[in-house]
Amino acid sequence: MRSVYLASAAILLIGATGCGRTGAPAPSAAPAGRAGGPPPPVAIADVVERAMPVTIRAVGTVEASSTVDIRAQVAGPILAISFQEGADVKAGDLLFTIDPRPFQGIVNQAESVLARDTAQLNNLEAQAQRADDLFSRGVIPKADRDTLAANVASMRATVNADRGTLEAARLQLSYTKIAAPVSGRTGALQVHQGSLVRANDAAPMVTISATAPVNVTFAIPARLLPRLRGPETRDLRITASIPGVPESAATGKLGFVDSSANRATDTITVKGVFPNGNRQLWPGQYVDVTMQLAIEPHALVIPTAAVQASQQGQFVYVVKDNTAEMRPVRIGWTDGDITVVESGVSAGDKVVTDGHLRLTPGAKISIKPAVASSR
Repeated sequence: MRSVYLASAAILLIGATGCGRTGAPAPSAAPAGRAGGPPPPVAIADVVERAMPVTIRAVGTVEASSTVDIRAQVAGPILAISFQEGADVKAGDLLFTIDPRPFQGIVNQAESVLARDTAQLNNLEAQAQRADDLFSRGVIPKADRDTLAANVASMRATVNADRGTLEAARLQLSYTKIAAPVSGRTGALQVHQGSLVRANDAAPMVTISATAPVNVTFAIPARLLPRLRGPETRDLRITASIPGVPESAATGKLGFVDSSANRATDTITVKGVFPNGNRQLWPGQYVDVTMQLAIEPHALVIPTAAVQASQQGQFVYVVKDNTAEMRPVRIGWTDGDITVVESGVSAGDKVVTDGHLRLTPGAKISIKPAVASSR
């Protein structure tokens, strides 16, 4: 049995030796785009110089131009609610009526005190007038006349205090009727008829949001701030639309630029003001925002697909003599499938728009046939 194993091992050894002498090693595949391998096919496009609108596209949030929480200023049960929750109200419309009877009683009492003290003042003034006449004829001493004059002054002060008390009581009575301070849409009711409310409760009775006009808040890159300076920016037009609903597009104008930039995102918050007469925009919605700042007459434009990113920053592959040259670029802004380049390329250069994955700097390339665009 041992001789069989030895013979088998010898046969295997001879076979391996023979293969090592006559067999050739398999050639390794050449890297794509280098000598020995086919150049990778790529699509290219020209760097074009043309007029380009400086357009900002962002996602914005619709906000009410004003939001008011309605709270009671006096305590008492609610007798009546004069609107439906979710309804539009105008400034001055009656919203709530709180039981006015305790406050009416205080007003009546203050009116009675004022009437009493006014009558006393009239009597003292008549006495003082007679005392002046008697004193001028030497009938009464000066001290008696001065005492009556002091009593008149004291009663006048009392009457003035009574008037103040009456005005305060009437003001408290007026708080029992709560009117809308602004026009807008009411939210959900937090109280109901018969509910007991107190002055300045933590929870509002209802909230009114002004929906015409509305504001749309969004952020723009801080480097574009210089384009928002100057009187001409007041007429900048902003378009906002609900995503996927182009017919909802509304037009407004620039209304606010924040006084400081967000250091974390290097952006500045701005607001557009929209009339919103048809209520297309609703507070809390996300909308697509477009704002055209200016027209750049000599912008260098490339397809957005040509721009690549690395740890060192953004770059493109420029094609020269069928060779791919890696070129760092500085991007101005992007508008959909078009990107404006501020530096790194020149008009007439050709950049790679497809086939980047197989490219390395200095690699030979082959150019794909151009495909007619449906646009």
